[in-house]
Amino acid sequence: MTHTTPLAGSAAAWQAARLALGTATALGLARFAYGLLVPAMREDLRWTLSEAGAMSTANGLGYLLGALATAAVVRRWGTAAAFRVGMAITAASLAATAASEAYLSLLVARAAAGVAGAVVFVAGGVIASRVAARAASGAPITIYFAGTGLGIVVSGVGVPVLGEHWRLAWIGLAAAAALATVASWSAARTDEDARAATAGRARLLPLWGPALAYLLFAAGYITYITFLSAYLADQHAPLGQVVLTWTALGLAVIAAPALWNGPTARWPGTRALATLLALLGGGSALALAAPAPPVILASAIVYGATFMGVPAAITALIKGTVPAADWTATLAAFTTVFAAGQTAGPWIAGVVADHTSTEATLAWTAILCAAASAIAVATGRTRPVPARR
Repeated sequence: MTHTTPLAGSAAAWQAARLALGTATALGLARFAYGLLVPAMREDLRWTLSEAGAMSTANGLGYLLGALATAAVVRRWGTAAAFRVGMAITAASLAATAASEAYLSLLVARAAAGVAGAVVFVAGGVIASRVAARAASGAPITIYFAGTGLGIVVSGVGVPVLGEHWRLAWIGLAAAAALATVASWSAARTDEDARAATAGRARLLPLWGPALAYLLFAAGYITYITFLSAYLADQHAPLGQVVLTWTALGLAVIAAPALWNGPTARWPGTRALATLLALLGGGSALALAAPAPPVILASAIVYGATFMGVPAAITALIKGTVPAADWTATLAAFTTVFAAGQTAGPWIAGVVADHTSTEATLAWTAILCAAASAIAVATGRTRPVPARR
């Protein structure tokens, strides 16, 4: 018996690591890499900051629609198939982004990536939660969300060196997403059937405080990573600094589980959530303190080490307070709240930045995440939600 637990833990971690290619694709490649392409696409296509922000809004709106549709998709195909099909469609939508420079076509492609990405995010999160439950460990959850960092690193290393060739960059991102789809295929397995996966109901009202904090987080965090490259461009940052900043941010995301596995699993209530949000707000404000490269690098590292810890903390909170039968519905509901926030955030921040400067986007992130942290502290007591009879 003493040898089976480590083996089970190792197998669970390996499955979670391959599932993490889902967040690497749906978030790292399909959403956050766009921030690296904003300067080149703005220059070539003559966009304003609000038009550039609207692309993230389209992605967020697609994400919202995908979150709303996930329960129906899982009911029809099952959790594993939903994850796999979502991965394939995400890769195809990235390829489609390179096919045209028409604004409407690009909006549709970004929205499609959002729809598929939401299905991947929710389905993969449910599978990771069940892996964590079988392994009696929170590690699979944080590993799953840390996969986002891999996508950011791949983007940060590959995209800037292509310079103004943004179409080639999207093709490269599509190829990476296709490889991730193949590599994660066999990891997307679960012993639940489709009916069981969607038999529960969303338990949002008992967790209204964390849900509100999640909404503000979603509206705030996305603007930092969407406009970070535009901010660096305004600071006349050299290519090396852009690559270093994005790579460091991605590596910090990958390293985040080592920092947050324990707190996410052991800290009571919303303590981990509130701490992550406070650090995230502070890290975003740090870049405003001085435009010096070391300060911006430190800001990116703090941001990377915390922002994907927030959905991990939310998932762990759901797993710890909601009956297992309601995990899928509740996680989908929280993802819907998240998608609503990140749909509005980039466009509003882009409009503000057009009338001020790109610094406003970083301030937006800092203010909203600080407010979210305060709400998480104020509503920190959570009780287990009783199962339905």
